[in-house]
Amino acid sequence: MREALFVKQNSSKWEKYEKLHTQNPDEMASQFISITDDLAFAKTFYPKSKTTAYLNGLASRYHQSIYRNKKEKSNRFFLFWKSELPLLFKNHQKPLLYSLLFFLTFSAIGALSAKYDDTFVRLILGDGYVNMTNDNIEKGDPFGVYKKHDSLTMFIYIAMNNIYVSFTMFVLGCLLSVGTLYALLRNGIMLGAFQYYFFSHGLGWQSILVIWIHGTLEISAIVIAGAAGLVLGNSILFPKTFTRVESLKRGAKEGTKIIIGLVPIFLCAAFLEGYITRHTEMPVWLSISILAASFIFIIWYVVIYPNLIYQKTNPNLNEREH
Repeated sequence: MREALFVKQNSSKWEKYEKLHTQNPDEMASQFISITDDLAFAKTFYPKSKTTAYLNGLASRYHQSIYRNKKEKSNRFFLFWKSELPLLFKNHQKPLLYSLLFFLTFSAIGALSAKYDDTFVRLILGDGYVNMTNDNIEKGDPFGVYKKHDSLTMFIYIAMNNIYVSFTMFVLGCLLSVGTLYALLRNGIMLGAFQYYFFSHGLGWQSILVIWIHGTLEISAIVIAGAAGLVLGNSILFPKTFTRVESLKRGAKEGTKIIIGLVPIFLCAAFLEGYITRHTEMPVWLSISILAASFIFIIWYVVIYPNLIYQKTNPNLNEREH
């Protein structure tokens, strides 16, 4: 795009932003992102032009205005989960969808492999786990593994392990997204084989009522971590209008924020696994209530709420679409 056309298309927007009328932190953040996107484009194609210098100055003013706002700074922790993280989910809907589809496909492969190969479950889950679970089934307590350690020990171990797995899945995105896909493959096949094992023993419905008390949040967070890895990998593969280095920086920053945002979800899942799942004889209605609440939360916070926030911060969106 020629510089003159670029300026013509965006000059009215820049003039509006120059006035800095808004005091709404979400709107100011949205405007700041728009300016920095234009600045990155200008730096790429017109690095020494007056347009680039102008945008750099405008972006600096926004930056100073945002970080001088003490009220926003004091609420930074709250605002991250209130608006920043949901907007990241909105901006990266495709990686979220791809991560989910890959994970479901790999889980189906794991289940089918376990169905047609009697040795597959032992290969994936290990002889120790399968033998222990077989013993528990014979004793009439198929999910006794969740009672093996005290609640606090399980909570700490599970939380640390899940956070480690998600961070590793994200970092593997550096390998052009292939590393993240491999991590999704491993976890998906493991889940498919694991779930089929209980169905093959006539414990499918019971396993859902017990295991998915914590599994709903845990598996959802792993899928989201996979999306964060794809964001990182795709920033290298598809830099768009940015330089590859600048695109990588943006992908790493946004992916890291997504991983940080998953920590409370993993902590909640670990709490459920350590303190709640062990009560395998709880009423069916209570188990279903926990499952439903977890599922509704994930759908609301990752899909519905981000769209509502996006529409709120872009009030003219519908008008432009029509």
